[in-house]
Amino acid sequence: MKIIQTTALMATIVTSQGFVAPQQPKDATTALGMTSRRDALATSFATILAISVPSAAYAIDACPKGSKNCLRQTWTPPSSTSAADATSQLRDALNAYPQEGQEDGKVDGGGYTIVSDSGDGSFKLEYRSSGKGFFAKSFNGGKPFIDDLVIEPNGSAFEFRSASRLGDSDFGVNGKRLNYIGELLKEKGWTGVGLPN
Repeated sequence: MKIIQTTALMATIVTSQGFVAPQQPKDATTALGMTSRRDALATSFATILAISVPSAAYAIDACPKGSKNCLRQTWTPPSSTSAADATSQLRDALNAYPQEGQEDGKVDGGGYTIVSDSGDGSFKLEYRSSGKGFFAKSFNGGKPFIDDLVIEPNGSAFEFRSASRLGDSDFGVNGKRLNYIGELLKEKGWTGVGLPN
């Protein structure tokens, strides 16, 4: 993902009007028609700089168009909340999610794991179904279905993406998960965008 973002950024920089690649005057070539070392170095440096510029802060993937197993939301803490406090509140909400899942284990009955917590508000979690339902037994060999929740800071807000790894539909599981976490954040004064009606 970072490679794609960096490549897209490089293409944007190179094609934008604000970036001008070093131009070589016609008389800057050697007698053999080769580029001077100075111009070659300047061009190489500009290319390396364009490649190494970090991409848009913590961008996460959009859900596929028409997806029935992926949701995106944006949550913003109150303006008086520091970045550290917002991250702490978010971490508390994630940890408050019931390990046994919701609805007597019908939603995330296999629990969840925090895969990464960068400390700056970036989180990755895996949620598992119980593996006991009809679809898990019939279509997944009795193994739990796994969903991924990715949260990334974006300015003062946090971008959420919850998506199923398999299948065309999640039967509302991603929405129920995000609603649960969202209710905990609302209690702290957070506001959300992209919420289900």
